[in-house]
Amino acid sequence: MQAEVYDRLRAEIVAGEFDAGAPLLELVLAERYGTSRTPVREALRRLEQDGLVERGERGMRVRTRSPEEILEIYEVRIALEATAASAAAERRTEFDLIRIRSAMATMAATPTTDPRAMAATNRAVHEAIWAASHNGTVVDLLTRLNNHLTRYPATTLAAEGRWVEAQREHAEILAAIEARDRDRAAERARAHMTRARDLRLAIYRAELGG
Repeated sequence: MQAEVYDRLRAEIVAGEFDAGAPLLELVLAERYGTSRTPVREALRRLEQDGLVERGERGMRVRTRSPEEILEIYEVRIALEATAASAAAERRTEFDLIRIRSAMATMAATPTTDPRAMAATNRAVHEAIWAASHNGTVVDLLTRLNNHLTRYPATTLAAEGRWVEAQREHAEILAAIEARDRDRAAERARAHMTRARDLRLAIYRAELGG
């Protein structure tokens, strides 16, 4: 039951069914999911670790969003993505390359009418590159950072021209990894994520009405 409550609450927060800053009262959530308060308490604890909820003056609440947080998340993610790409260029195997190419092919075949599928296949490309780094700590940290970004549901890939641009940037990263060019792989990954950061900030400003 604990896992079920966690999965349901997490999905609803990511889907935007709870506003940023909305209180998450154990009793109310227990009634919502037809359970006791214990599974809810455990789910909230895990979601706090995921970065989706935070402690407020009156208990747990959906974590608020801000441009400062976007900058903080991307400051770290840009560095880690560059590290992952650099390590992948050094350590990748032929199987790693096959997995990255397969993920890229799936992304290319994804219809642009489905933003969620676009985001999922894009993440799969990144996860394949992370895996090719053969650095479990980097993979774990990047996964945690990505959890933070799930609270910003609009995908940057829906921006005009970004879908094609992102795939071209992925191809550049892959080419550097194939060539075992660590510096080039890191530089291309850094540029790719910097562009994503700038688009994420633009989306946030647009949501605020300017």
